[in-house]
Amino acid sequence: MFEIINDMLSYDFLIRAFIVGFLVSICASLLGTSLILKRYSMIGDGLSHVGFGSLAIGSAFNFAPLIISTPAMVLAAFVLLRIGTNSKLKGDALIALLSTSAMAVGVVVISLTKGLTLDVCNYMFGSILAMTQSDLYLSICLSIFIIISFVLFYNKFFAVVFDENFAQAAGIKTKKYNAVLAVLTAVTITLGMRMMGALLISSLIIFPSITAMRLCTTYKSVILCSVIISLICFFAGIVLSYLYEIPVGAAIVILNLIMFLIFMGIGRMRIVLLRRKVALLCLIFMVLPSLSFGSEYLIRERFFLTQVDAIYRNPKSYLGRTIRLEGIMGVYGTGKDTIHYVYRYGPGCCAADGSVGFQIKWDKDYPPVDAWVEACGVLEQYRDKYNIQYLVLRLSEIKVLEKRGKETVAR
Repeated sequence: MFEIINDMLSYDFLIRAFIVGFLVSICASLLGTSLILKRYSMIGDGLSHVGFGSLAIGSAFNFAPLIISTPAMVLAAFVLLRIGTNSKLKGDALIALLSTSAMAVGVVVISLTKGLTLDVCNYMFGSILAMTQSDLYLSICLSIFIIISFVLFYNKFFAVVFDENFAQAAGIKTKKYNAVLAVLTAVTITLGMRMMGALLISSLIIFPSITAMRLCTTYKSVILCSVIISLICFFAGIVLSYLYEIPVGAAIVILNLIMFLIFMGIGRMRIVLLRRKVALLCLIFMVLPSLSFGSEYLIRERFFLTQVDAIYRNPKSYLGRTIRLEGIMGVYGTGKDTIHYVYRYGPGCCAADGSVGFQIKWDKDYPPVDAWVEACGVLEQYRDKYNIQYLVLRLSEIKVLEKRGKETVAR
């Protein structure tokens, strides 16, 4: 790999392509997130067609292509922004009108001017050979201007992108920053057209950002991830173009597409794994309390009502388990019908209305009524003479505690 890179860097035109390509990739990915979130993603396609027409006109009059196309595309960006928001002709209709008109002008100029077909086709489909030394210097200056402008206006762009009405109410001049965003986009497209071509430059703006959005969830993380993706795809694309003699623009777009599919697959896989993880955790929390691992099931004070209610709702999962709890010692009835139970006050669900706990069976003397006790026993199930099913703790130990806990429990 290092040998291939050394061979590539021995050519001046490839060095220029590397420098400009890295700068354009950074600029395009920085602006792409804001454009996509504002539904301006197609503005890149429209401006690229305007750039094609202006490049054809500039070449016909022997002007430097970037010097002609840059102001023309900035002007087109203002037209799309101002007229598109203040007239009945809006959105995609205006972009289609402007782009097709500019493309038609470029084709007519090409057909009327001899000797320009090959050069202008390079602008249409991209060519790393089209980058001159003067283009390099101008591209570096404009790229630095775009990056600095984006960093300075980052907070403003963030506010305008996510809630333009709120930003306007907060005193931010939204029209001004929309115009700045459009101008920066126009300049970026102008720089990238030499390498990517008018038909492919919009993909350099759209692909990295929508790819990053498959996994990243915040504005800053999407921007940073899209920059990394854009640089990786550009580097790999230009290397593939050098090795297999394929158009560099097309190679970059195909790599961006592959990266998008990979990120989309990872994103869907992550969603599926997350759902399965949540389902598994829910299953564990539902089943775990009902599993016996040879240890006693402690009913904690904080979840007293929840745990007791779970046992009464699903008693078969707890039968035969050792259960330990604290509560008030209570007695109900007299003689043979006497029922002893350990309870706490709360919504009636068992033992008796207004109490939460278990009936207990103990072969020895019971503690005094209203004493605070800790009871431990095996959960059993019985039916009385009326064939009513009820739960009983067959105690193995019970002791009186001096410190009383929370007597009344709630959900």
